Amino acid sequence: MVGLHGGSRVHRCFPYPLQASNENHRVAPPSMGEERKPLVRAVDMGKRYGDFVALHPLNVEVHSGEFFGVFGPNGAGKSTFIKLLTGQLRPSIGQIEILGIDAEDSPQKLKANIGIVPESESPPSFLTPAEFLQFVARLRGLDNLEQNVEHWLDWFGLQEKRDTMCKDLSKGQRQKVMLASAFIHKPKLLFLDEPFANLDPIYQRKCREWLLDHVKDGGTIFLCSHVLEMAERMCNRMAIINNGKVLAAGTVTGLKENESETLEDVFIRLVGHSIEEAERNNEEGVSNEEE
Repeated sequence: MVGLHGGSRVHRCFPYPLQASNENHRVAPPSMGEERKPLVRAVDMGKRYGDFVALHPLNVEVHSGEFFGVFGPNGAGKSTFIKLLTGQLRPSIGQIEILGIDAEDSPQKLKANIGIVPESESPPSFLTPAEFLQFVARLRGLDNLEQNVEHWLDWFGLQEKRDTMCKDLSKGQRQKVMLASAFIHKPKLLFLDEPFANLDPIYQRKCREWLLDHVKDGGTIFLCSHVLEMAERMCNRMAIINNGKVLAAGTVTGLKENESETLEDVFIRLVGHSIEEAERNNEEGVSNEEE
């Protein structure tokens, strides 16, 4: 189930409240026979910096075996969304539980049990790909350490660069190292923020196929991106956000108003409308100031 709506709970660690939305976007849970505990659960989760609300309060649940995507334009709040769920940011309001772990109280334990590919992150500059993957494998307590490292160096075509310092790799090669470090322990739950940035089409397809196979084998994916093609090819369910607000959530088919509407049409209908509304509000504010 994914429910995305506002609420009234304010976390005790943050003295100021966020304004909860009156809208209620709720999507029926997938057919599952019996109720399952979600791997990802956030209640009234929101984030603000001073007067700026980066993410308005929302609820979200993602269950085992799902490929859930969050899509929106640049600056929509996608990275804030994923950083809150992975313990990289503390929420200003709400509760977050991932794999039964409180994300705010135990962020290190949370990170030890998931895989993360952050946006625009690079491996350590003065380690080689082989050294970095060995470090990650040891940190994850993997058996057959060398075998695992060699597998992912081969898989990503990095053998020729295995002993090159990461600072001297291309952007695409550094992204491959980051993906390998997230895939190496085959986590039950994997968070990806713009994972295919800088990858060539061959490795985009190869990673896409691996991720889909990982879900078939029981893995769960939480993806943030602005590339709509990924939603239609990969996601069971998705949410579209802009300006820190959820505009719609559901299955790809369920978000379409009719059979002829494409996902791009849905995106423009929802996001374009919100942009026009923001521009209109700004114009009204300027007009009021002039008066």
